Amino acid sequence: MKKILAFMMVLVLALGTLAGCGTDTEQSGEAKKIVKYNIGADPKTLDPALNTGVQSSGILANCYEGLMRLDENNKAIPGIAESYKLSDDNTTYTFKLRDAQWSDGEPVKAQDFEYSWKRALDPKTAAEYAYQLYYIKNGNEFNANKASMDDVAVKALDDKTLEVTLMAPTPYFLELTAFPTYFPVRKDIVEKNPDAWSITPENVPFNGPFKMVEWTRGDSVEVVKNDTYYDKDRVKLDGIEYTMITEATTAFQAFQSGEIDGTDEVPEPQIPQLKESNDPNFKIHPYLGTYYYSLNITKEPVNNPKVREALSLAIDRNLITTVVVKAGQKPAKTFVPEGILGSDGKDFVEGSKDYGITPEAQVEKAQKLLAEAGYPNGEGFPETTVYYNTNENHKAIAEAVQEMWKKNLNIDIKLQNQEWKVFQETRTQGHFQIARNGWIGDYTDPMTFLDMFISTSGNNHSHWKNPEFDKLITDIKKTEDLEKRNEMLHKAQDMIMDDNIMIPVYYYTNPELLKENIKGVKVSPLGQVFFDNAYIEE
Repeated sequence: MKKILAFMMVLVLALGTLAGCGTDTEQSGEAKKIVKYNIGADPKTLDPALNTGVQSSGILANCYEGLMRLDENNKAIPGIAESYKLSDDNTTYTFKLRDAQWSDGEPVKAQDFEYSWKRALDPKTAAEYAYQLYYIKNGNEFNANKASMDDVAVKALDDKTLEVTLMAPTPYFLELTAFPTYFPVRKDIVEKNPDAWSITPENVPFNGPFKMVEWTRGDSVEVVKNDTYYDKDRVKLDGIEYTMITEATTAFQAFQSGEIDGTDEVPEPQIPQLKESNDPNFKIHPYLGTYYYSLNITKEPVNNPKVREALSLAIDRNLITTVVVKAGQKPAKTFVPEGILGSDGKDFVEGSKDYGITPEAQVEKAQKLLAEAGYPNGEGFPETTVYYNTNENHKAIAEAVQEMWKKNLNIDIKLQNQEWKVFQETRTQGHFQIARNGWIGDYTDPMTFLDMFISTSGNNHSHWKNPEFDKLITDIKKTEDLEKRNEMLHKAQDMIMDDNIMIPVYYYTNPELLKENIKGVKVSPLGQVFFDNAYIEE
């Protein structure tokens, strides 16, 4: 009898585990192939033009599709555009759209793309990512109120033909068309309810592999397979439930208990054990990004460049990467991270000059700079606060940096956490002195890390305005000489780093937990997690 009872308990536990592995059973008894995936925080918005969050861009990338998609090497392949022609001067693209439908059955038209791109550039929209469309002729001018919307060189020639003229040849433009800011939205939907359309997904048509059906704020976003998607037979999942468990420890416990199937929020203390045990559910993916602190140069005391440099040099980056985060991250010595090749075929970081940042803290030099700034031994240093979004990993890093600044510079720094949507607004509006930040590349070119610091960029959280830098970025985008372009890109990074407008801490990796029976999920080094080819192994 004891053996029978023991066997029954094991069977119950096994069945319970299987129930949590990517399936959800309806009352009818029919098993649905659902993956429950945690993204950590409630999105600020699910409007493709206004979104700036990496996790929420993953939701958008599964529910919308641009002219192009990205393959496993992050190279452009046909999406809604089945083909294109490029002019002899490499500036004018003519895209031919395939027969595709929105989830409400309406055809996807070239006019949808023209409307969406011009809407993102419209200064009234106030899209932080508007500068991603400055490659289009007169895009920058329209966004700066120096040209009209009609001057923007994107035009639907007919329902299936879109013509786009760039201000200069852009080798990665096709990859850009797969980025959320370039996704199409429907004019009739947006203008019918401009304030609420993006927060009521049940009323919104989608053109991607999945469609959103419900957004429960602060809890979950539910998406289901889009049966009108042109390549629906490729999609094996019935849906995805995106959860918003903020604390990594809580997410880890939910994963362990089978409540969720995957999470990109892994508690740092658990990582060494997961690595040592070779847990088949755990992987560390490449991540093309840099973890850093934004310094608002309009606020005291970080308006002083010597203070900014002192704060940077007083940080022991090696200690943070080996003791605090522990997922194979490397101490950052540049803003552009390792993993991006320059036009010379070398890693861009290898060709960068020495900015004087070392893995270990440079205490004496940092103290000398702080004294020269008027705060010898930290005396008289103004009250200063570091803001970070609520997350135990960010908290641990902030506490480590706080301790380093106390020990090495004798200054007391306060810490303040904020919920993600509030925190994003705090950074954008400049209501901070120091704020946690991180940037993941939108495409594999150094420019994706550099043009965010132009004066008109909504992602320029340092609120640094440098006309010379703005002109340099514009000139780079017009330059066809690849060798000269590479030199100019390095000069742009020099200007950012030499002025110490931000503090690079480490180059990211992407630790993830995902049930091993869920196959075909693509985790991009650009941050998005794609489920269009995913399936669940029995």
